[in-house]
Amino acid sequence: MKSVMRKIKVLGPVLNLRCSYSSSDQTLLVNEFTRFCYQRNIPRALKAMDSLQSHGIWADCETYSELIKCCLSQRAVHEGNLVCRHLYFNGHQPMMFLVNVLMNMYVKFNLLNDAHHLFDKMPERNVVSWTTMISAYSKCKIHNKALELLVLMLREGVRPNVYTYSSVLRSCNGMSDVRMIHCGIIKEGLESDVFVRSALIDVFAKLGEPEDALSVFDEMVTGDGIVWNSIIGGFAQNNKSDEALKLFKRMKIAGFTAEQATLTSVLRACTGLALLELGMQVHVHIFKYDQDLILNNALVDMYCKSGSLEDARRVFSQMKERDVISWSTMISGLAQNGYSEEALKLFESMKSSGTKPNYITIVGVLFACSHAGLLEDGWYHFRSMKKLYGIDPRREHYGCMIDLLGKAGKLDDAVKLLHEMECEPDAVTWRTLLGACRVQGNMVLAEYAAKKVIELDPEDAGTYTLLSNIYANSQKWDSVEEIRTRMRDIGIKKEPGCSWIEVGKQIHAFIIGDKSHPQIVEVNKKLNQLIHRLIGIGYVPETNFVLHDLEGEQMEDSLRHHSEKLALAFGLLTLPIGKVIRIRKNLRICGDCHVFFKLASKLENRSIVIRDPIRYHHFQDGKCSCGDYW
Repeated sequence: MKSVMRKIKVLGPVLNLRCSYSSSDQTLLVNEFTRFCYQRNIPRALKAMDSLQSHGIWADCETYSELIKCCLSQRAVHEGNLVCRHLYFNGHQPMMFLVNVLMNMYVKFNLLNDAHHLFDKMPERNVVSWTTMISAYSKCKIHNKALELLVLMLREGVRPNVYTYSSVLRSCNGMSDVRMIHCGIIKEGLESDVFVRSALIDVFAKLGEPEDALSVFDEMVTGDGIVWNSIIGGFAQNNKSDEALKLFKRMKIAGFTAEQATLTSVLRACTGLALLELGMQVHVHIFKYDQDLILNNALVDMYCKSGSLEDARRVFSQMKERDVISWSTMISGLAQNGYSEEALKLFESMKSSGTKPNYITIVGVLFACSHAGLLEDGWYHFRSMKKLYGIDPRREHYGCMIDLLGKAGKLDDAVKLLHEMECEPDAVTWRTLLGACRVQGNMVLAEYAAKKVIELDPEDAGTYTLLSNIYANSQKWDSVEEIRTRMRDIGIKKEPGCSWIEVGKQIHAFIIGDKSHPQIVEVNKKLNQLIHRLIGIGYVPETNFVLHDLEGEQMEDSLRHHSEKLALAFGLLTLPIGKVIRIRKNLRICGDCHVFFKLASKLENRSIVIRDPIRYHHFQDGKCSCGDYW
């Protein structure tokens, strides 16, 4: 009561308003207003506020703060504006605490200009005022403004706190900004704060400097779950999956429990390496978050990209909640694994569920059409995406259609569509056309497409290799040698074929011509035995896939040691009978290996899954999921 009366006595003279109410009446008005505020009854609180204003009476800061929070929680923008006008009525200047609360309200309402207007009017600002605006601009990705405010804050002599630095670090566009802010953090003695360290790790990872992030992490005396998540996520998002998984193991040894965000990052790392066994172990940790949408989406993605469609289907079917990411992930996964018809049926189910497709969904749909040769379906979905879903075609959509047309032998239509693109074709688009030229044996168009790719990406070894392959298939060995000479002259090296296979929680790598694997003698022996048995049932090496000017047995010997064949032999040696053999390859599987694996799957009565950069091949009983359309 005394506090209320003190406020009235102070504010009355300032506003020069004459109050006809007695002290007890004024107290009743304030108490009524306070009661409505804490009851979260905005209409009655505003009515009481009008009565206060008409008699020159103000309540205390805490009550106004409660009313502002109430407006914020109920998204009452208009009512929040009324409170703001009341507090500035007749030239009154609210206390700094209340202005900060008002600014926060406007920020949460996404009314950044209104928040900044209040900020500019403040006669004095504290660290909360500055941090509120810096954080707001950072979250809205107006990064230059956030950095500019930090500089002004320092000039005014206000010392940033951990929240200021945590916020502004998100706005760093380059390492120079990070270095400058990092120095300030050290100067203020805040480098040990968990939020600051986490933000530093995040920004280093975002800028592609995970090693710097690890240096910050390793300087910690004690760990923290938030920081562990940041460092693991940083390596995972920079495609350094091995390091991310090693850090996850360190985290478990240190006794920290993995939360949803950490598990999502670990699943991403497993996905990048196609580590099904480890991914399944992570799945065990996820059971307590059974219906977490983000984790379930990551699980579906991991299983799809590890070639385990049965597990992906099971997780997807058990999800009680699905969003557009869930549907798109499953559709794309089915398409990439060669189950195009199922992918298109799932797309129809998605539409029936009321979920609106996004541009990624349509990429998956067109991918399904492309990998199954469904030309009419592809054209329908491509032409209707804008009309039905309001989605403008992007490069990825054009790329799928160019691939589909090229594989169907309609290279003229593919070129026509490429030139009609609403966006400028990039190197990937031209490379897609180049791949189609290889399938159709169109050397003239291939040379044109290769020239375009090299103009856009002069150091792309894959394009030189692909063009060399086209020449080799036509026995144009002089042209092959010319390409290789050119590559040597400009210092471009062809990426050697490499295949990986997971056995006993370990990854084993095989490179063509490499004899460093400790069991390479047994592997070669097993491979030779397998080839001999396959020849007995009709296997004939397709030597047109050898990219050297060799003859007879030399060509067959070159095919014999392709990395995926070595990985297969190792899998047959080490994995239990009946277990699916899963191989990941850095280059696209060649035609000879494709035939080889079909026959091997039948001869060994074994399911074999190969993941190359383009798609997945599921070999079983002498057939491939791609239907030989790849």
